[in-house]
Amino acid sequence: MIRRPPRSTLFPYTTLFRSLLAIIGGSGIYDIDGLTDTHWVEVETPFGSPSDALLHGSLNGQPLVFLPRHGRGHGVLPTDINFRANIDALKRVGVTDILSMSAVGSLREDLAPGAFVIIDQFIDRSFARPKTFFGTGLAAHVSMAHPVCGRLGGVLEAAALEAGIQTSRGGTYLVMEGPQFSTLAESRLYRSWGCNVIGMTNMPEAKLAREAEICYATVAMVTDFDCWHPDHDNVTVDNVIAVLFANADKARSLVKHAAPRLASHQGPCIKGCQTALDDAIITAPEFRDPAMVEKLDAVAGRVLNI
Repeated sequence: MIRRPPRSTLFPYTTLFRSLLAIIGGSGIYDIDGLTDTHWVEVETPFGSPSDALLHGSLNGQPLVFLPRHGRGHGVLPTDINFRANIDALKRVGVTDILSMSAVGSLREDLAPGAFVIIDQFIDRSFARPKTFFGTGLAAHVSMAHPVCGRLGGVLEAAALEAGIQTSRGGTYLVMEGPQFSTLAESRLYRSWGCNVIGMTNMPEAKLAREAEICYATVAMVTDFDCWHPDHDNVTVDNVIAVLFANADKARSLVKHAAPRLASHQGPCIKGCQTALDDAIITAPEFRDPAMVEKLDAVAGRVLNI
């Protein structure tokens, strides 16, 4: 059964009375330490099933939702992730803020394995994934000039400093389709474009979060040098996994320090994330497909008056 999203009478720009944080865990992040009162909730969406059930819990008294992007046990390849179902499910249970924790390769000498980067831009080179909730009968165009939430980025930077985690603020994440790693020619090309890191999962995730009016930020956790580096010219799974475990511990610490800083936020977001659809829908009301309108009850219900 598809769950109806909660409604707020206090904050018309959001779906909740207060913020609700979700963590999307990438490779190596399959749980969150310190969560209490935990329970897994299956959520069905008009776009199918998400990668896994949603883990609801409390972190130092703050409600939190966790979604393992690749499923528990890492059984879902990047191309096969149902990104639309993931974001719809999070919106449907009332999530207002998403912190995406993502394993990446480095395209810069100064970003060695173990480095964390708070991303502020993307280049999307994925090609085999649905990238919008909208479609024929209900067209919309949201701005992606600034694809992540600057407010969340500031929170993450402060939390990293507090936790003693060395983190770079700002960088471009090149999203490749995968699941194979880059060729040497590709790696060199992406470096020439000025990209900082390379990964397989943050698009269309960030685009869909923007369409769903959810604040979104990415922490890119470096596991390798891709294949451009003369001393590290071959990415292997065993090498990546060794760094993943160390990164995962730092990621959990970062979440513990960031979550309390987000607890007091009440919408709308000052960066405009939670009002992204205000002027985005271009289809005139009388020409909108009722089935599409119903399908987007969670994602766009605020502007569709559902």
